[in-house]
Amino acid sequence: MTTPDAPDAPQAVRGRPPVTERRLHPVTPLRRAWAPVAVLIGWALHDPDQAQRQLNRLTTTTLLIGIAVLIPAAALYGFLTWWFTHFAVTDSELRIRTGLLFRRTAHIRLERIQAIDVTQPLLARVAGVSKLKLDVIGADKKDELAFLGAGEARALRAELLARAAGFAPETAHEVGEAPARQMLRVPAGVLAVSLLLTGATWGWLLVAGVVVPLLWIATHSLWTVLAAAVPMLGAAGASSVGRYVTEYDWTLAESPDGLRIDHGLLDRAHETVPPGRVQTVRLVEPLLWRRRGWVRVELDVAGSSNSLLLPVAPRELAESVVARVLPGVTVPPREALVPPPRRARWCVPLWWRGYGLAVTDAVFATRHGLLRRSLSLVPHAKVQSVRLVQGPWHRARGVADVHVDTGANKSVTARLRDTAEAAALLHSQAERSRTGRRDALPDRWMS
Repeated sequence: MTTPDAPDAPQAVRGRPPVTERRLHPVTPLRRAWAPVAVLIGWALHDPDQAQRQLNRLTTTTLLIGIAVLIPAAALYGFLTWWFTHFAVTDSELRIRTGLLFRRTAHIRLERIQAIDVTQPLLARVAGVSKLKLDVIGADKKDELAFLGAGEARALRAELLARAAGFAPETAHEVGEAPARQMLRVPAGVLAVSLLLTGATWGWLLVAGVVVPLLWIATHSLWTVLAAAVPMLGAAGASSVGRYVTEYDWTLAESPDGLRIDHGLLDRAHETVPPGRVQTVRLVEPLLWRRRGWVRVELDVAGSSNSLLLPVAPRELAESVVARVLPGVTVPPREALVPPPRRARWCVPLWWRGYGLAVTDAVFATRHGLLRRSLSLVPHAKVQSVRLVQGPWHRARGVADVHVDTGANKSVTARLRDTAEAAALLHSQAERSRTGRRDALPDRWMS
């Protein structure tokens, strides 16, 4: 929540120590000094012809004067934005104050903090600094503190999590980071093989191999071919090399404040999956992974943008991790997933075979996909609403879709169910969700 600056309040109230404001790491101005330069680069890329004409008109003396003015101006901008940025931790909130001409103060209530991630881009690792990213309930994007010293960032993270868990301010400093027990680490070789067996990479390469020659035959224009080939090759690289760099050395550990995830080859990230906030877990099985028994585990987390728990793991191990994320939930076996009735094949020919549904005492589970199977698990306590949707063609075939909506603003759908089954499921799921929320454990840190 962001509010305008208010008149300064007394720093000490009834014997409490005054609130101490702190600045970011002194290396921060170097990062922010790039903003004016980025504006010029953006203008040049937006209209390269106009930028080239303007540069051709400049003499060497004028160009040197411009550089001599730009560099100090950028340095001054970076310094001033750093100088006028402060943060402080009070008894109830994290306060971030920024702005030179237009002041902005963000008041982040500690009890609304859901996760705090520590990230280190490559240059930040060289400089020994880190960035804190905060997931806050109700916020559209993560607030961040960039940059802090690596040790200071971890200490501040531990303090904020301790305060969010309800520890007294005077003892939060002493709590420190909760101990963690490593559960698994994804070997680099397994990750590389899994990406090679992912269809997206080969799909983009196949498309490029077909489209590029056709464009060359049709146009004989090198620029047209490059304009089409570069995005396709970039997409293939992002789904293979890009994911490998991001998911390298993926390590999952368990601690009282949630499941901790560390990963990254160039940019290191230290993330936390907050307990009690996971709304949906998905086990994804690409076609070429099935013979090896591998799955990918994805998440929907309320108040958090973290969406990946495991990039690749054996199914048995993945199911044991799911049991830690969703206590009391067991992944239904394949034979427990009931397919739609055969008349549903007229609604979605062939692909209807990929749908399935299982409802247990703890979870609402749906499956979809033939080439890329995905099994979605929603605990009954996390269901916010239930909807039955039936179009005219579905009514003619006697089937309907049942949607369950979660607290992460996402939906999971049981597709092509028999109409009578869907109606019964609508009412029974509403009752399961009501009793599940009543008996659910509170969403608390370190509970």
